[in-house]
Amino acid sequence: MTLFLHGLGHFHPENEITNAFLDELDIGTTETWILERVGIRSRRTTLPLDYIRTTRNRDPRGAQEATLYTHAEAGRRAAEMALTRAGLTAADIGMVIAGSSVMDTATPAEACNIARALGIEAPAFDVNSACTSFFVHLHFVSMMRAAALPTFVLLVVPEAVTRAVDYTDRSAAVLWGDGSVAAVLSATEPGRAQILGTTLMSSPEGADRVVVPRTGHFRQDGRVVQMFAIKKTAQLLAQLQSAHSQDGRALHFVGHQANLRMLETVCRQCSVPPQRHHANVEWYGNTAGAGAPSVLSMRWDDWTAEDDVAVVGVGAGLTWSNYLLRFGAPT
Repeated sequence: MTLFLHGLGHFHPENEITNAFLDELDIGTTETWILERVGIRSRRTTLPLDYIRTTRNRDPRGAQEATLYTHAEAGRRAAEMALTRAGLTAADIGMVIAGSSVMDTATPAEACNIARALGIEAPAFDVNSACTSFFVHLHFVSMMRAAALPTFVLLVVPEAVTRAVDYTDRSAAVLWGDGSVAAVLSATEPGRAQILGTTLMSSPEGADRVVVPRTGHFRQDGRVVQMFAIKKTAQLLAQLQSAHSQDGRALHFVGHQANLRMLETVCRQCSVPPQRHHANVEWYGNTAGAGAPSVLSMRWDDWTAEDDVAVVGVGAGLTWSNYLLRFGAPT
């Protein structure tokens, strides 16, 4: 089933974790060391900087209380931008689906918290898949019967992985930033873009490669995950290039915002020119499930009726997914 995208929205908190800030924590990083390895200059966090500085987030349970933005509030802000761009209001939404790598509440669903913040009275539930949550939402909705869906569906992915970062662990501290993204979809009402060819694959054998315990710190097998991410992203991008390249249409690439060096490697392998590759990881860090869709949202006014965007995601699970976003004339 073809889905139509009516609006995208994003939110990044104002507190900034610069490379200089991390250097001040004395955890063995420098600007040069960070840029060489991951290409990230800055990240945003929902936590007070003084909280990170004084506690290093040794107990992630304290981060829940210290946070400046709940997922409901961050999700609400992203959703309101998406609704405004779609020319709709919260009253038009007939279903809310959310997902997050580090949840505020296991019960109720984050989607219910966000729907309440928006004043939406409609079915609301979570579908979680860590960094591929937004991709899974699209694939999940695409498999439903159009006649069974409400006219407009709201997807929201609020991410605050910095709450689960051990700020004595430089390998994790340099990566993560916080952000939220939202999208308004329809299976029946044409919108500004079509979402085509969604896919989803998993290899649960690798489930222990990337883990965020319920009340613990993020951990991953960095080298294995990096190689997995490069391999799968390149494969999925090549599939989209082969299936959807058309004369007269520009094919762009937006990948999971894990780190800039990984994305640059994929671009070299798949012959993506710099002007067709779009990312925000350099200035916002790895914002987990909000990463790739927030890149699309931040460029919302730049896309033209001749643009196609190959979007690829990888994440814990291990999971990998892709779709093509085909823009048309604004509706």
